[in-house]
Amino acid sequence: MAETSADQPQITVLGIGNILLTDEGFGVRVIEKLFDDYIFPDNVAIVEGGVLGIHLLGTLSRANHLIVVDAVKNKQPPGTLYRLEKEELPERILMKNSLHQTDFLETLTLCQMIDQAPETIVVLGAEPEDIVTHGVELTPVVAARVDEMVDRVLQELDRLGVSYHQRSS
Repeated sequence: MAETSADQPQITVLGIGNILLTDEGFGVRVIEKLFDDYIFPDNVAIVEGGVLGIHLLGTLSRANHLIVVDAVKNKQPPGTLYRLEKEELPERILMKNSLHQTDFLETLTLCQMIDQAPETIVVLGAEPEDIVTHGVELTPVVAARVDEMVDRVLQELDRLGVSYHQRSS
């Protein structure tokens, strides 16, 4: 696993999803807010992964700790927030019915095959209301959860001992 020059673990916060399919873009919208509102140290990569799938292999293989933000279907009310750890991923994510999720899991599997998988993987997700309609705006119920998800990402970074700063207005 790659370490930064100061032997700090590489932490990647990855937002995935298709921003053209309403709530499917939730993870990317959270990443955009993190970019806009916070400054992170060099060992923290904030990555807008979109639907890149296998093209994220290099990004994932460099991470010691991976935090993924996405829309996750789990048959709960829209806007329900989730925190899933490594062992819960295949069962829960496969319920999503999204092509990028399959590519994401295959990419994680490839990382394991080359012995470059992250030590820890956490998926932070929100139950979508609509991932079918073409549109770049999140539904109101899911959009209302973006700030809380940003806070949850920051809590994960706090657990990993990351120092970050809020940008001044």
